[in-house]
Amino acid sequence: MFLLRLASRRLPSQAEAAQRCGLATTTTAPPSQKTTSLIAETLADMEEEAAAKAAASKSPFNPTMPPTGGAAELKAMGRTRLSLEERKRRRRALDGLGIAPFGQFLKQQGLGLERAPTDTLQLNIGLYCNQACNHCHVESSPKRTQEMMTRETADRCLDFLRRSPSIRTLDLTGGAPELNAQFRHLVTEATPLGVSIIDRCNLTVLEEPGQEDLAIFLANHQVKVVASMPCYEEENVKRQRGSSVYHRSIAGLKHLNAAGYGQESSGLCLTLVYNPVGAFLPPAQPLLQAKYKEELKARFGIVFNDLICITNMPIKRFADHLYRRGELEKYMQLLVQSFNPGAVEGLMCRTHLSVGWDGKVYDCDFNQQLDMAMRKKGEGIERGLTIHDVQDANALLEMKRPILMDTHCFGCTAGEGSSCGGTIAAPVAAAVAANS
Repeated sequence: MFLLRLASRRLPSQAEAAQRCGLATTTTAPPSQKTTSLIAETLADMEEEAAAKAAASKSPFNPTMPPTGGAAELKAMGRTRLSLEERKRRRRALDGLGIAPFGQFLKQQGLGLERAPTDTLQLNIGLYCNQACNHCHVESSPKRTQEMMTRETADRCLDFLRRSPSIRTLDLTGGAPELNAQFRHLVTEATPLGVSIIDRCNLTVLEEPGQEDLAIFLANHQVKVVASMPCYEEENVKRQRGSSVYHRSIAGLKHLNAAGYGQESSGLCLTLVYNPVGAFLPPAQPLLQAKYKEELKARFGIVFNDLICITNMPIKRFADHLYRRGELEKYMQLLVQSFNPGAVEGLMCRTHLSVGWDGKVYDCDFNQQLDMAMRKKGEGIERGLTIHDVQDANALLEMKRPILMDTHCFGCTAGEGSSCGGTIAAPVAAAVAANS
């Protein structure tokens, strides 16, 4: 049986995975005091990377390397064709394993996946960002200036929220959501509704000109900050996010601490997010959280409440990175071989509604980036369902629409499972034993 075979597969140990974040203590320079924007540096880095890709595509053929056709070339196809090409790549990467499509795979394991009442409304309010991280599944950057949520769409989302008592969390993401004109409007209007508001913050935005009061604004509205911090070691952050990001992130954390975030009894929650810096699964959250707290406190006096681990999804910029390095097949195999049946019940696509900057609705943020929108039938055609088409969360549930699935879904069920809230299941070995 497939699940029993998984138990014998050797996965990277927690210690090995954590080591990739750099557990050895090193000295580091003090946080940057700069108040200039990170955008110019990010754009320069993007141009340098584009030039390197162009040069690599003109080099003599190397049979050990994957074929050309990176993100820059594929974007010329348009978003829909790009998503289809990505799906083909992942499918080909799994052909050698003889693995069925994800939905069929679940049925073979005696598992199902159906939508439950919606408790979280996640809004991707824009793809504009002051960073361009190489693991970013939404491909945010300073160049994404057009994909920005309008006031009309933001107000419709607020109306949907008011009409949906089952929703207890408003989750604001991007891009850097704080750089969207609707961010503070959404926070201000949602605060009186009594829902928990999450800001998915990249930390460096707190150092952007014009955002000097951001930490105080978030604190005044009791917003929970979920902040990206891929490592406490400078070199690993630099590899994933750029040369100046580490020190600006430390400065951002200090701003949040000064506003009360992470402090005992303040009621202001600061959660850090770990994404692996390579093609491997994250270690156990408690192990890594303890090390983060120890290192950040000792080096900078920084405190935070908790840490969550999120698996890198093999889509968009990270998928292209893996493909160009010839690692996509290996990573997809790792995800499938690490399948954890205990993670299925907690998948966020069951209880989340993801809304794009243009108002289209999706089962999850990952489906959003692959253009896998919920569909609406009418007048003989089928188009993407939008937030304007659904009155409230109950109406969405009554539609009984199947959750859209594809090969990337193996990322959410690998190891201890992954969601926007971190891990969702017991370690895979225990889960397999429980189902054997």
